[in-house]
Amino acid sequence: FRRSIEITLALLSLVILSPILILIALAIALDSPGPVLFKQIRLGRGGKSFTMLKYRTMDCSSEWQLAQMINEDIIYQQIWATYQKFPVDPRLTRLGRFLRRFSLDELPQLINVLRGDMSLVGPRPILPEQRALYGSAFSGYIQVRPGLTGLWQVNGRNLISFADRVYWDQLYLENRSLALDAAILVRTVGVVLHGVGAY
Repeated sequence: FRRSIEITLALLSLVILSPILILIALAIALDSPGPVLFKQIRLGRGGKSFTMLKYRTMDCSSEWQLAQMINEDIIYQQIWATYQKFPVDPRLTRLGRFLRRFSLDELPQLINVLRGDMSLVGPRPILPEQRALYGSAFSGYIQVRPGLTGLWQVNGRNLISFADRVYWDQLYLENRSLALDAAILVRTVGVVLHGVGAY
């Protein structure tokens, strides 16, 4: 029943948002060189890897730049170790900053939902190298599909540390229900529109 609801909502969202999705794709193509979509390997249900889709918000050399930033600057090292993100990220394109602020870069993940890689609500999909950071909570993480949004997105978003993110994911898994999913989806709309903790 949950899966049928997700498929229906994802399909409706893709149809309704299709003009916006096309405009975003054209804007990315005009804004900076490189592919429109960014594809990244994440861990999903059962610990299996899948290709997560996002609109590209960074320069094509972002992975190389990240390694350089972490290796050369102790401040960047500390921020990355705590948050796995940067509040001010020099790798972002002009358009990328706008897309990130309103989470528009995440919209292609509706395709991941249709594929069965992800759910609308759940723990956010993690990178393979973040598995160790999840600790013992990883066994719970792989019991469900990762989500397009989740409990930590509506409780601080990127302002919280990765450890706090794991805490909120665990709390979600312990209290998972259709009612909680519906509440998170509604709260996500407000959080996205306000742009709090988005970068």
